[in-house]
Amino acid sequence: MAEERTAPAQQSLQLILARNLISTLSTAAMIVDPQETVVFYNEAAGEFLGLRYEETGKMSLPEWREAIGATGGAIAEDQLPITVALRERRPVHLNTRVHPREGVEHSIEMLALPLIGTEDQHEGAIGVFWLHVGEQL
Repeated sequence: MAEERTAPAQQSLQLILARNLISTLSTAAMIVDPQETVVFYNEAAGEFLGLRYEETGKMSLPEWREAIGATGGAIAEDQLPITVALRERRPVHLNTRVHPREGVEHSIEMLALPLIGTEDQHEGAIGVFWLHVGEQL
């Protein structure tokens, strides 16, 4: 029983450390747990979405995809960088177009990195995204 109690605490520690890291970034970033739940996104991501994390809290990947405007066939859900990083445990980069905030289209780049904990335990993934040079919100 002691091992069962320890594993979730270690996973929580990894996610807490990742949250600490992305909280300091000026680039939009998010954290997804192994169950494909967006457990945090930083202030820069909130500015991009027009929604602060404190307003939305955790959300599913389909909800996140809708919030950033990545619906309508631009990127299949199973091809989102964060989904691929979770599934294949490898870094993924993608250029695409999204429609956050009232449907205004933007070209963005997305990078997702898997979070691997001690003993090769999969902890989730961090996603980072930014506007292409010359784009403005």
